[in-house]
Order: sequence, then structure tokens, then C-alpha cells
Amino acid sequence: MRRLMTRLPLRGRLALLTALAVAVAVAACATVSWFLVRGQLYRELDGRLRAMTSGPPAGPGMDDQRPRGWPDIRDALMSCGASPVGETGARFPTPYVIQQAVTVDGKGCVIPGRGALTVTGTDARVAAGRSPSALHDGDGVDAQGAKVRVRVLTRGYRGIRADGSPYLFAVSTALPLDEVEGPLDNLALLLVAVTAAGVLLSAGAGLMIARASLRPVDRLTGAVEHIARTEDLDTRIPEEGHDEIARLGRAFNTMTRALAGSRDRQQQLIADAGHELRTPLTSLRTNIDLLMRSQDAGRELPPDTRRRLLASVKAQMVELSSLVGDLLELARPAEGQPAREAVALHEVVERAVERARLRGPGLAVDAEVAPWFVRGDPGQLERAVVNLLDNAVKFSPPSGRVRVRLDGGQLTVRDEGPGIAPEDLPHVFERFWRSPSARSLPGSGLGLSIVARVVGEGGGRVTLEPADGGGTLARVVLPGRPVRPD
Repeated sequence: MRRLMTRLPLRGRLALLTALAVAVAVAACATVSWFLVRGQLYRELDGRLRAMTSGPPAGPGMDDQRPRGWPDIRDALMSCGASPVGETGARFPTPYVIQQAVTVDGKGCVIPGRGALTVTGTDARVAAGRSPSALHDGDGVDAQGAKVRVRVLTRGYRGIRADGSPYLFAVSTALPLDEVEGPLDNLALLLVAVTAAGVLLSAGAGLMIARASLRPVDRLTGAVEHIARTEDLDTRIPEEGHDEIARLGRAFNTMTRALAGSRDRQQQLIADAGHELRTPLTSLRTNIDLLMRSQDAGRELPPDTRRRLLASVKAQMVELSSLVGDLLELARPAEGQPAREAVALHEVVERAVERARLRGPGLAVDAEVAPWFVRGDPGQLERAVVNLLDNAVKFSPPSGRVRVRLDGGQLTVRDEGPGIAPEDLPHVFERFWRSPSARSLPGSGLGLSIVARVVGEGGGRVTLEPADGGGTLARVVLPGRPVRPD
């Protein structure tokens, strides 16, 4: 059964399960109905037997009891050996009724013309006075000598002999079961036919219901196959309704939108990275070609020119290394649960300040930091703070001042540069974005993007705003506490 279910398509499985469920239900109802009808027919047959043999059963202290048809029963008890076949007695004119007497020792005494019955242990107990009556199915021979299945009612009686001594006996009266079993057989055939018809109808209905129910799934499957074939992530699934299929369609559309956005960002990153890499690579190639041509031609460049070319090559290599590092950082997938450990932010800021002083020897970098502990990745946090300070150093005048403050979880970095135009503020954290005034300066435009990403992963926020008196003020707020957490 399991193999069959796995081989069938989903609509076939639904139709099969529906047919099986209906078959079980109809079969259960048919079985219960058959037994209810059988019980009712047996009750009617037993009522007829009781009405035909009505009379008080034998009991202690009772006088001579004479059941219906007593003369024939008395003769049978006296002879106890006549043939069951013969004319029916005029005093019991029901030819289909089988009746016989049973002696106290369990012997059956046939009444001529009334057939014969097989005496059972139950009948013998009634004849011996151990039970007042018994009702059961049995076998017998009718007045024409044919074997029949019968319903038997045996009643016990007490007789008085001529000498006044009592004796016990029983009378078994039976009716053929044909009038019960015939209708039951017909009913069984009818119920089987009804069950089969119900199964066929339910299978057809199940198939139709499965087709109607799975039509949205077919549309979803077609869309998925179309996307797999064409890689067209703009395909959308209709989202009518509020059922599970509609929820699946909405989830699928959300997934395709996210994939399309990710693909667009990836393509944009590749395009921007290619554009940013082209300038330093071109400069490197030009300088190296100049050095090689001078060497191949045997005309050495002047020492100052050669030194400037090598310095330019080194600067371009440093810029390339920085750009590759920034690209690797941005290409890093966002972690569902990034590494979290206690980080002393004030120590990170102090190290970044020392590096900034080395990169801007003519600048004054003032730092005031108070203890502040946050949870995050130490390397990424230090990279973000260094990028902020590098940005301030790059835009500060040669003799300017950079002020760094860390107090209560808020880090501010202020420079004395030209500042940021109001129309440029919404774009400062975009990848590869550079203001028109900064495009002649070294850099890739990725530093602030990395800062925004790291701060966002730490649950904080970062903003840039014009500073009072000129310059730019960068503000970073990170949740934490002034003491190291346990």
C-alpha cells in the first residue's frame, strides 16, 4: 500500500484516500444495518415461537401441564420412535412448524407429520428440569424429509402418570430460518451493491475535488518550473483568498522578491566593484608599462621620476588591498545569529585613534573616552571605528583637528573638513557612493557602508550631520553598559 501511495500523484492519492474513507464508512454502516435487521427479524421469529407455545413452564408444585397439541405429544412420548414424515395432525394444522418431544434423558420423540429436530445439550437440560426454556438455532427435518435450518424454542413441562407419579419432559417447537436468512441474503447483496456504488462515486468525487483543490498548486508548480527554466524572478503567483494555498503563494512571492533583490544587489556590487577596480588597475598598468619601457629601451628614468612612479605603484597597491578588503566585508553574508562577545568599546576607540594619528601626522586627534562595554565581533567593531576616523582624517585640512568622544554608549567623531551637502546626506551610507567633491580623493566609497552594517548588526544606529561651526559630525550609538557584563 505504501509503495502504491508513493507512486501515485497527489490527486490520485487524494482520490484513493477519499474512496477508502467512504468505503470504510459505508461498509461500517452497511454492517451495522445488516445486524440491526437480523436482530429485528430474529425477534419477530422468536415472538411467533413464544406465541405458538404459550403456557406456563414446568416448576415445583405445579399440576399436570398439557402443552398445545398434547395428545400428539403424549403419543410421541409413549412411542418415541415414529418417522418424522407423514400427514400433519389435524390438531396442529401448521405444516411448516416442526415439533417434537424430549424425554428427561435427552431423547427426541418424533411427532408423526411434524418433522424432527436434533436434540442439543441445551434441550436436554430443559427436559431434565434444570432450565425452564431455551431458544437457539438448530438443524431439523421437515415433514417432507428435507433438511432445514430452524429456530428452536424448547419449553419444559411436568406430567402426571396414571398412577399419580410425576414426570418431566420438554417440547421443542421450531420454525424454518428461510424467512429470516432469505431477506438477510438479499439485504447483504443490496448493501454490497450500495457500498460498491458509493466507493465508485466517492472515487470520482474525490478525483474532481482533488483537481479543483490542487489547481492553485498546479499554478504554483508551473511558476516554479518557469523560474527554474528562465530564471525570471519577476514571475508572480496570484494571491487570492486566505487559505493555506494563498499563504503559500504569498510566501513564494516574498521569496522571489527577496531573491530578485539579492540578485540585483549582487549585480550592482559587481558592476560598482568593476568600476572602482578599473581606475587603480589602469594606473598600475600605466606606471609599470612606463618602468618596463624605460628598462627595455636602456634609458633609465631620472631617480626622482622613478621614485614617484614606485610610490604611485605602492599607493595603488594599498588602495587595491583596501578595496578588496572592503569588498570581502560587504560580500560577507549576514549572519542569522552573529558572534556576540563582550567588547570594551573604549579600548577599540583608543586603538583606532592611535592608527588615525599615524595616518594624519599633521592633524591633532583629541580623544576622550569613558568605559563602555558592548556585545559584538571585536574585529568588525574595530574596522567600523577605524573607517569613521579614516573618513575624518581624509577630509580634514592638514593642520586641522579631529575630536573623538565616547560617553554613555555614544561615540562622536567631528572633523573640520568641508562638510557634507544636505542633498548628499541621504546617500552617504550607500555602497560606492562618493560625493562629487570627494571623487578626486583616495577611497572606494565603501567605508561608511561597512560602518552602517556593523553598527546595525550590533543593534545600534549611525548618523552623519553637519557640525556647528563647519565640518562633519558622525554619531554612533551602541547599546551596552559601563561595566563588563558577566
